Amino acid sequence: MSFPLVPLGNSDLRVTPICLGTMTFGEQVSEADSHAILDRSLARGVNFLDTAEMYSVPAKAETCGSTETILGNWFAKHPGVRQKLVLATKVAGPSRGMPWVREGSGMTSQDILNSCDASLKRLQTDVIDLYQIHWPERHVPAFGMVYFDPAKDKIETSIHEQLETLAKLVKAGKVRYIGLSNETPYGVHEFIRLADQHGLPRVHTIQNPYCLVNRTFENALDETCHRLNVSLLAYSPLAFGLLTGKYDAGGVTGPNAPQGKDGGRLSIYESVQKQRWGRPEALAAARRYNALARENGMTPTEMALAFCYTKWQVASTIIGVTSVAQLDADLDVWGKTLSPDVLAAIDAIRWEMRDPAL
Repeated sequence: MSFPLVPLGNSDLRVTPICLGTMTFGEQVSEADSHAILDRSLARGVNFLDTAEMYSVPAKAETCGSTETILGNWFAKHPGVRQKLVLATKVAGPSRGMPWVREGSGMTSQDILNSCDASLKRLQTDVIDLYQIHWPERHVPAFGMVYFDPAKDKIETSIHEQLETLAKLVKAGKVRYIGLSNETPYGVHEFIRLADQHGLPRVHTIQNPYCLVNRTFENALDETCHRLNVSLLAYSPLAFGLLTGKYDAGGVTGPNAPQGKDGGRLSIYESVQKQRWGRPEALAAARRYNALARENGMTPTEMALAFCYTKWQVASTIIGVTSVAQLDADLDVWGKTLSPDVLAAIDAIRWEMRDPAL
C-alpha cells in the first residue's frame, strides 16, 4: 500500500496524509524503540515527521528536547534519510507553567531565533521544513480552556514581529516554511493578513486537535482555513487513547483502569488526567462512539482514524504510537471509509454530547 502525497497550503511541501507524531519518544518510548518505530514508518512509506522543542511529554525539565535529540540520532544513523522526509518541529510559546522552556512571560523574537538554532542542533540537520509556533504568544483559550478573557491578554511580541523574525530564519535557510498550532480563526486571519500586507512568509498549516470528541475545528476554523488555503494537521485523532476503547471498561483512574502495557498516558500520568482528555464527559462520549464502531463491525480505533483520514478538512493526521504494532494498526486503517449511516450516527452523538474534550 502506498500513500498519496498532499500539498500543505501554498508551499511546495508534499506529505503523506498520515504524519508520525513523536512526543512520546524519550518518555514512554525508549530511544531504541523510537528508532524501531521510525524505521518501520519509513519502510511503510510515511514521509512526514512532527516534533517540538518541548517534547517529550508529559513536559518535564529533564526531558525537554529529548525527542528532537532522538530524531537527530536516528538521522545520523541513516545518512540520506533526512532528505527523503518532511520534518516539522515547533517553537514553544509563552511558558504556561514550564519555566525551563521560556524564562520570561512571553515569547520574544530572540527566543524564536535561539529555539530554532537549538532545534537544528538537536535534530542534526541544516534546515527545518515546517517551523510551527506551538501555541499563540497572546492569551487564547487553548488546551481545554473555553473562554477568552481580555483581562488576561498580554502581548509582548506582536504577530507582525513574530513574522519578521520567522522571515529571518527563512532568509537564512534555516526554515523552509512556517505554520501555526493551537490557533484561532482570528490568529490565522491576522498571520495571513500581515504576511500579505508586508511581504512576509505566509503560514501554510495549522496543527490543532481534531477527533470525534473534539471537533471544534469545524466551528469556523474550517471555513477560515479553506478560504485562506491553510492546511490542517490534525492532532490527537484517538483522544489520548479514549477512542481506542482501552478505557471503556475500567475507566481512566482507579483500580480497574488499564495499567502496564495495556495502559496509556491517561492511566499512567496524573498530570494528563487533569487535562481535557481526562474529563468524565470525554470518556462518556468516547464510550458512545466506541460502541457505535463495534456495532458496525469496526474497532474503535478503525472508526476514529477513518473519520479523520477521510474528512475534507484534514490534510494530514498526526498519529502517536508507542510500538511498531500500534503503528502498523494505525497505518492499516488508511483506505477505510465510513458509510453515510455511520457518519450520520456520529453526528447524532456529537449533537447530543458536543465536544467534551475541547
